[in-house]
Amino acid sequence: MGLITFKTFDNSIDAHILKIKLESEGITCFLFDENIVSVNPLYSNLVGGIKLKISEEDLVHAKNILFELEQTPYTTEDDHVIACPNCRSTHIEPGYKSMRSVGAVLSAIASFLFFIFPLYRKNVYKCKDCGAEFNLKK
Repeated sequence: MGLITFKTFDNSIDAHILKIKLESEGITCFLFDENIVSVNPLYSNLVGGIKLKISEEDLVHAKNILFELEQTPYTTEDDHVIACPNCRSTHIEPGYKSMRSVGAVLSAIASFLFFIFPLYRKNVYKCKDCGAEFNLKK
């Protein structure tokens, strides 16, 4: 019974959400390198991100759970399904860190010049099918 890396994350919130879901389905899992990435997010690439590890016996069950989660469409607060405005696909990635604005480019330049973590990134939805980035209109 060895542990294998099931999925890696760049932040602890997403890692804990999947960990809690897997544990609620009876799968024992562990997070590795969570503390070092939480203390300094720039170390995420250095250590390979936060690793969610499970036992080899639970791999098939965990893959089925992850597939089911990925197929569930995202919804708004009033239960409307969020779809891409270009292709109407529901395969979207929420919280995508966009660099397609002037503020984001200037922030990236400043981070390289002053060796700091980028200060400005716009969170948008990104379509996994056509690659379009969009915000929800209120």
